[in-house]
Amino acid sequence: MNEFFHDPQVSAFLTNMVAGDLTLVTGLLWLIIATIISMVAGAVGGMILAGKEIGYIFSATLGALFAPTGTIPAVVVGLGILNFLSHF
Repeated sequence: MNEFFHDPQVSAFLTNMVAGDLTLVTGLLWLIIATIISMVAGAVGGMILAGKEIGYIFSATLGALFAPTGTIPAVVVGLGILNFLSHF
């Protein structure tokens, strides 16, 4: 594990994440993190809204599938705006 964190590429990646530098790899990682959080929140929201009517598992599945449809475009546009503004 010590060798993993002392690898120059991993060290540069972690430095970019901590410093807030937006690269292609950090942008993709933030997109994946936002999608996972959105899916969890959508599943919980689906269970709260329609759990009793259509079943908790089915409503959680629908919520997890439909939640990223709004999150992914918003994160992509937001990362693009941050990338654009970081050049000024």
